[in-house]
Amino acid sequence: MVVTHHINGYEAFQEFIYNYDFQNKVVYVYFSGEKDPAGVSWCDDCNIAWPIVQKELTKLPKDAHFVIVEVGDQPTWKNPQCPFRKDPKTRLLVVPTLIRWGGPQRLEGEQLWKAELIEMMFTHEEED
Repeated sequence: MVVTHHINGYEAFQEFIYNYDFQNKVVYVYFSGEKDPAGVSWCDDCNIAWPIVQKELTKLPKDAHFVIVEVGDQPTWKNPQCPFRKDPKTRLLVVPTLIRWGGPQRLEGEQLWKAELIEMMFTHEEED
């Protein structure tokens, strides 16, 4: 079964991603705008993408890890100094963004509205 983690904010993300023992498992990280108590993000694109991404999670390898990271409220995200934008490991330009941690695979913005792109990302095997 896919292991899902939910992280809120940059500091919590840093602590989690660099300290959690993924035991050489495949890790995908989905970055989204912060959600309110009703589960609705300030990011309209994120609200469109999430149900599509969520449906495609069944395509992940059973031992994969899926990390959902909320980047903060809208003012935090819009700040050019937002650490998610500056971090060389994340290099976020837009939310939502889905990356395979440690690899080049990345889908951004409206690409996440296309189930076939997400499926391709989740089912493509790394070549040695």
